[in-house]
Amino acid sequence: MITFHIITLFPASFDSYINESILARAQKEKKIRALFYNPRDFVKPTKKQKTHEKPYLRIDDKPYGGGPGMVMQALPIIKALEKAVKKTKSKSDTKTTKILFLSPGGTQFTNTIANNYSKKFSDIVIVCGRYEGIDARIKKVFKMEDLSVGPFVLTGGELPAMIIMDAVSRRIDGVLGNIDSLEESRNASSDVYTRPEVIVYKDKKLKVPEVLLSGDHKKIEEWRSISK
Repeated sequence: MITFHIITLFPASFDSYINESILARAQKEKKIRALFYNPRDFVKPTKKQKTHEKPYLRIDDKPYGGGPGMVMQALPIIKALEKAVKKTKSKSDTKTTKILFLSPGGTQFTNTIANNYSKKFSDIVIVCGRYEGIDARIKKVFKMEDLSVGPFVLTGGELPAMIIMDAVSRRIDGVLGNIDSLEESRNASSDVYTRPEVIVYKDKKLKVPEVLLSGDHKKIEEWRSISK
């Protein structure tokens, strides 16, 4: 089983994805587990509150050197990471734990990396940033890898964390049921078809390519390789 430890300000944002379909079943069958750590749980109120108000738990501040936006403070993240690392399966063997810092400038995440993670690590800790980023001093305390899911910038690290969880989880034996379902490991076309053989839309007949109905597996494989 792989345990994903997610450091995030918005743990509820994961609910609708990881509690449905394949990832939900993988958790139920104890193939994977997801634990969440909110940095706000590691700070104290910074100003006196009225009894009817929620405590103000500050986790960000203005960036040194100027510039727009706010930066997440280091200490709440460090304390959340500390708690996550203590919960990893093998506290004495750091090789079984991977800590990821999500960053647009990090190493490009790929299927190869996902496969490596699924085989090598029992615990994957993912730090989800927000605002203008996270105080870089967390990297002085914990050894981690900068990782990016693509050449673009998102509002936060929660979506990339879900992508990583999905890509890694589906490579764990038994998660997909049939390992042949890994599209990247077989000769699969980008175009697929199912019944009925002919559909009609606005008086136009749309048919399945004849080669897929031929029963000639050699020709079908050739068509799939060309149609990629």
